[in-house]
Amino acid sequence: MKKTLITLCLIALGLTAAAAQEKKENTAGNFQPEVKRGEMQKLAKMLGKWSGEGWIQQGASREEFTGTENVQRKLDGLATLIEGRFTAKKEPEKVIHETLAVLSYNPKTSIYDFKTYLANGSGGDFTLSATESGYQWGLNFPGSKILYTIIIKDGVWHEIGKMSRDDGKTWFQFFEMNLKKL
Repeated sequence: MKKTLITLCLIALGLTAAAAQEKKENTAGNFQPEVKRGEMQKLAKMLGKWSGEGWIQQGASREEFTGTENVQRKLDGLATLIEGRFTAKKEPEKVIHETLAVLSYNPKTSIYDFKTYLANGSGGDFTLSATESGYQWGLNFPGSKILYTIIIKDGVWHEIGKMSRDDGKTWFQFFEMNLKKL
């Protein structure tokens, strides 16, 4: 009975110490709101309502579109919400692309987590990088890579999408969008 009681006390002490250590790690590493807000400030150029047009090439079919991006700061600057809706230029009722995305900074990895949700049911988890002139994000598929580059300057959001099928040696453009801040 005494051994059982001692064992239970030791387990309780161990659990308490582990919980205290986890709380210390979370406070020191994961929850750094001021660090996160500071890094999220690097995305401030994206904030606002944007409107414009572009094109996307999918196979032999090239479609021109018009639409909007609404980019908002959320959670007191800890996250950014992006809502985009684009319709065919010649058929405004035909949705070409509709998306919802959330950006947040991860201090453990020092990257921006980029979670996307698309109206067609797909989506994904990506990383976004702040560059000197804007932002980049991409994805890899077996045998191909896709890279999106965003440059925001003088109230214009210019974004291109490129694909490589030879591990980044050569690229071809399949997407371009130009939006103006409203």
